[in-house]
Amino acid sequence: MCGIAGAAWTERGLPLPTDALARMTAAIAHRGPDDSGDYWSADSRGAQDGAPTRPGCALGFRRLSIIDLAAGHQPLSNEDGSVWIVFNGEIYNYRELRQDLEARGHRFSTHTDTETIVHLYEEHGIDCVRRLRGMFALALWDAGRQRLLLARDRIGKKPLFYTHADGRLVFASELKSLLQLADIPREVDPEAVDLYLTYQYVPHPRSILKGVHKLSPGHVAVFERGALDVRRYWRPPYDDADAGDLADPALQECRRWSAADWTSHLRRTLTDAVRLRMRSDVPIGAFLSGGIDSTITAGLMQSLSDRPILTFSIGFPIPQFDERRFARDAAQRLGTEHHEYVVEPSALESLPRLSWHYDEPFGDSSAIPTMYLAEVTRRQVTVSLSGDGGDELFAGYDRYEAVRLARLADRLPQFLRNVFGWGLWQKIPTSSAQMSFGRRAKRFLGGLSESPERRYLKWVGMFDRDRRQDLYTPEFRRRIEGFDSGRFLLDCYAMCVDRDFVTRTTCADLLSYLPCDILTKVDIASMAHSLEVRCPFLDHHVVELAARMPIELKQRGGRGKRILIDAFGDLLPQSIQDRPKMGFGVPIDHWFRNELRDLVNDILLDSRAVARGYFRPEAVRRLIGEHQSGRWDHSYRLWTLICFEQWHRNYIDAALPSLAPAA
Repeated sequence: MCGIAGAAWTERGLPLPTDALARMTAAIAHRGPDDSGDYWSADSRGAQDGAPTRPGCALGFRRLSIIDLAAGHQPLSNEDGSVWIVFNGEIYNYRELRQDLEARGHRFSTHTDTETIVHLYEEHGIDCVRRLRGMFALALWDAGRQRLLLARDRIGKKPLFYTHADGRLVFASELKSLLQLADIPREVDPEAVDLYLTYQYVPHPRSILKGVHKLSPGHVAVFERGALDVRRYWRPPYDDADAGDLADPALQECRRWSAADWTSHLRRTLTDAVRLRMRSDVPIGAFLSGGIDSTITAGLMQSLSDRPILTFSIGFPIPQFDERRFARDAAQRLGTEHHEYVVEPSALESLPRLSWHYDEPFGDSSAIPTMYLAEVTRRQVTVSLSGDGGDELFAGYDRYEAVRLARLADRLPQFLRNVFGWGLWQKIPTSSAQMSFGRRAKRFLGGLSESPERRYLKWVGMFDRDRRQDLYTPEFRRRIEGFDSGRFLLDCYAMCVDRDFVTRTTCADLLSYLPCDILTKVDIASMAHSLEVRCPFLDHHVVELAARMPIELKQRGGRGKRILIDAFGDLLPQSIQDRPKMGFGVPIDHWFRNELRDLVNDILLDSRAVARGYFRPEAVRRLIGEHQSGRWDHSYRLWTLICFEQWHRNYIDAALPSLAPAA
């Protein structure tokens, strides 16, 4: 696992100064503390400001050593030095690819997965990415064609930012690396702010800054002779028109499979994904929350190991947020060597550091325990497997049952659904707890008058349209007039049009919430502590199998993940099979009314925050007052605003530090 950065430019573009590349890689040293390196195309090293004499390329690299510890230095080239690469990630089928390439006459000088990509590009060109099984963000320079290829893995495990202007393309694993260049403006995109308050993240391909983009999952970007071409190379095969990359030709016949056939294929495919992800030359372990997905992952690891694997979990002193007893049940059943830790409110003292690492405003409060879990796990291992992806692939979230019930309600006449959507229902007193039955019922009824897609956005969004309009100042509302933040989710729904609506919703989450929230959270938290996290459920063979699977195998009896229990029941204690779904939540509602009550006011009503001109102070005060009085649970909305303000202080108010601020 590594960090990459660099640039390519035309004869009219601005070259990258040597000291700039050094600053860019230094800013992401946490992603790769073991080694560094750079490559400069002919006559481009040491370029200074001014008109360049010829096109060029510079590649920078920071390495976290996982495979071939002695010989994995990057940038790395082919035999004649005409193709160079910097690569972040792991290719799990590199040994199989290497055998084929050697049979075709390619000569290797290392045993790394990185070198496999170089020779694969020589053989297949840009389409080489279709043959990669793993997680990756890469930059490959083809000197003969004056071509820079950027690519990101299918699901979006590894990040890649870029900016293209005036004959130059600059890229990096993290936004802070790009911002080491003084000529990249730090201008906030007002539409990105609206997106952030809608989703609690800024979705690809946008970033929070104007002119800076994220390469979307499953996409490549080709910069050649000044032109940039961004194209999709993979999409999950939820519709028949999506071919995907089938792991098993038998999947072509899946329409005729019985439930037992699906179960056996799932067991075999996921086991193979775990086996491949246990390839490592450094210590390896697993996150174990005590949920179905992490328990299956750890159980398959243990079945493939000849010694107890190391497992790690964290909890909270507040019982309704504490999963440790389930993790203990799983560890005892599987026979792992288990380690657990507790997160206290003092963890929020690291808010400036958390904001620095996440680069953009990021409002998922579970980033706090994820960052802490990565820190304690890294003390004993360098690689950890996780169960991320199981909820999206196998209908694990409780909200998918609400989606199913709402589609039944859609059969009612429109006038009756409009009655259920009246604001009168929202005035009925209920518990302020975010996940209480009354609050859920209000959200459910409030969305019945909407289209199914807009209703789901209202359920999962942080601030709905009315709340955002009330929050914004009149001037800021004018700046985003006509912009529809919901288009991102609607476009994801459009990628799956021929299936039942629950399956369409899981597809939309796989394309949006999973890469933009869950995977971003885990990548940044783990890389902040130089820990590599691998996700067997997100092997694209597993994803393609799940995408084709009938919803009846995933969701029945009011619950999801039924086929996971059918396929892996031998690994799951009964307590875990029967337990209700619990997210990786943080008790910020309690903290904001007690230990951290003053922090909310100090940050959100600070004179700097008020002067920015985004939000009306009276609207912010109302949110704080309603939450702290117990009338409403606005904890997640308040956290979203706190993260935005802290990001502003780190990235806009002052010169960007190249090192993380102290807690």
